[in-house]
Amino acid sequence: MKAAPVVLGMVAVVAGVAWWTLRDRNTAAPQGVQGASACSLPPRVPAGDSPLQTPISGRPGTFAHNGYTLTPLAGFSIDARVLSRQTYRFGREAQLSPLDLALGWQRMREDAVLSQLRISQSSRWYHYSWANQPPLPVDEIVSSSANMHMIPANQAIAAQLSRVERDDNVRLDGWLVEASASDGWHWRSSTSRQDSGGGACEVVYVCAVTLAPAR
Repeated sequence: MKAAPVVLGMVAVVAGVAWWTLRDRNTAAPQGVQGASACSLPPRVPAGDSPLQTPISGRPGTFAHNGYTLTPLAGFSIDARVLSRQTYRFGREAQLSPLDLALGWQRMREDAVLSQLRISQSSRWYHYSWANQPPLPVDEIVSSSANMHMIPANQAIAAQLSRVERDDNVRLDGWLVEASASDGWHWRSSTSRQDSGGGACEVVYVCAVTLAPAR
């Protein structure tokens, strides 16, 4: 979820399990995605561009992952700077996503901008604030950054994500998804980069990670 400019005191959402407890269980191959161990990749965003979201051709398939049903909503490729990272050890969402990354692109990856922002994460939210005036128009901050929930496709991807650090440059390729359970629980990704507040986070089923450490 993206934060508003005043960001303290957000209501908590359940948090994650530790990386080492993650398991690839009950995983089947979805249509057009090829399952957790061999994801097919969507079109890749050119380096430095804004995130690339691509439609799924035909009727999207569903597949099982870690005891949940995932439905792909769109292909997703992002090249961004890591503004913050937060792991979660408890709660239902963490059974799928033990890591959130706050990511910035375009001018939200520039040192001159980020040095004027206070950035943190908690309770599945991304928080930012500034001392006097924002370094960018607030609408641009909203549309050039986001908190994203990472669902590793397999243990190798989980291990790669666990090495991602603040200020790293990272490329992620995979799928925006909706997760659901037989008892009616569901968790749906945003499919817009313009939204903020509740429901604005991307839920990303990650098939590939390319890491460029911080300079």
